[in-house]
Amino acid sequence: MTLTKLNATAATLTKNRTEGSVSPISGMCATCIDGCVGMCEIGKSAYRGHEVIYPQPFGIITTAAEKDYPVDYSYLNIMGTAVGAVGIEPDSDKALFPNVNLETQVGKKNPLKLKLPFVIPGLGSTNIAKINWEGIAIGSALAGTIITIGENVVGMDVESVIENGKVVKAPDLEWRIKTFFDWQRGGYGDIVLQANVEDTRLGIQEYGLRKCGVQTVELKWGQGAKDIGGEVKLKSLEKAQLLYKRGYVVMPNPTNPVVIEAFKRGSFREFERHSRLGMVEKDGFLSRVEELRNAGAKRVFLKTGAYRPADLARAVKFASMAEIDLLTVDGAGGGTGMSPWRMMNEWGIPSLEIHSLTHQYCERLASKGEHVPDIAFAGGFTFEDQIFKALALGAPYTKLVGMARSPLAAAMVGKTIGKRLDQGDMPVFIERFGLSKDEIFVTAPDLREKWGDKFDDIPTGAIGVYTYYERLAQGIRQLMCGARKFTLEHVNRNDLASLTKECEAITGIPCVMDLDKEEVDSILDA
Repeated sequence: MTLTKLNATAATLTKNRTEGSVSPISGMCATCIDGCVGMCEIGKSAYRGHEVIYPQPFGIITTAAEKDYPVDYSYLNIMGTAVGAVGIEPDSDKALFPNVNLETQVGKKNPLKLKLPFVIPGLGSTNIAKINWEGIAIGSALAGTIITIGENVVGMDVESVIENGKVVKAPDLEWRIKTFFDWQRGGYGDIVLQANVEDTRLGIQEYGLRKCGVQTVELKWGQGAKDIGGEVKLKSLEKAQLLYKRGYVVMPNPTNPVVIEAFKRGSFREFERHSRLGMVEKDGFLSRVEELRNAGAKRVFLKTGAYRPADLARAVKFASMAEIDLLTVDGAGGGTGMSPWRMMNEWGIPSLEIHSLTHQYCERLASKGEHVPDIAFAGGFTFEDQIFKALALGAPYTKLVGMARSPLAAAMVGKTIGKRLDQGDMPVFIERFGLSKDEIFVTAPDLREKWGDKFDDIPTGAIGVYTYYERLAQGIRQLMCGARKFTLEHVNRNDLASLTKECEAITGIPCVMDLDKEEVDSILDA
């Protein structure tokens, strides 16, 4: 098993001097020599200290763990069959993969319909989310899926107006919400407004429900990248002071004259803004859910991270008690923002394990007749095979798969192609497809037919997300067709097999050599 890279990684812009000869325990060069300028993480920490905790360069990257976990989703294989069809007539002229229906819905009382089973779990106040918001929000609207506004957007907006501790004006938030709703069609998909401790104190969810047309809100307990509150870096002294005044934890103290002088002198160039830890407590959680529903929320979601099993049990149980519409469970190793690098690699329960536990806990509640919320699995998913496996592993409770880094990557690539088109500087490997949006993006004819002249107003970042989702959709349809499942509701755990006994022990999915034993005997002994 390849473990986390200990002392050198592109994430912290570091490398070993003796790259071919490194201690596997410490990650240090086999020979650490006096006179080295410090290319490794230890060396860089000797002069930049705590700055090296975080992936760099901040603001233009997304990050995820390099750790190679002992067991992951690749230890499951998808099972096909040569017999019959479920969800469609078993007719060779009808059971075709384009006829697989990927529409779904979440929530019991006020169901939310989606064209595809995808949710972007939360992109908040980081620069990378802000500068790519049009791409991911409009792309989600075009595809009929869910996009979530993450934490601290209002507090980070210098144009926000806060009076008596509550938001009364939030231009950035309003723009993000409007961006999605302007392109939503047919009631498919939604924009979800998430909140952490600071957001709740500011009343941003009540503001979104009252002023911005938000119908779905999400309480946030955590994520798969870290077990502390969210953080960003600030290059402006004025903004650092504003956020400090608004009650955020800002390091170092931007009101300290010594710190101000050091910043102006260039001793450091970035402040850190941190969020507070939430304190989960049953009665407070149930009360908050009721407050949000009374404030007009049609749907209330909960997002939790890769905490220990007892915390996952609390999430499942409290979500059941409050009749939460969607519980998103995130696995360790993911991330889109500026999570501490070693924390991202070394804390929490990995995706396969935490998702398997989630299914176990849902089964326990269901066996007692208790409410089981719809579930979304998140944690490093990127392609159709992983999405199918996640939906099957968590069946019948898992309705959606959460992805953030991959749609964000699609948005960034689409945006970059648009810029290159404007500049007339297209790379050869893209230029071979053409020199216009209509030629380069394979979904352009479909979008132009649907939107007419308004197609020209769709940002190329959004086309990137839509086109990426189109690829995923076709891939999922093909896998479902091979399993003879033509609607998502029929995908189940029997569509998977474990490749090792260890994977079987974790997931409860039978090992491939033990699969179908009774049916095999009945066939062979007939």
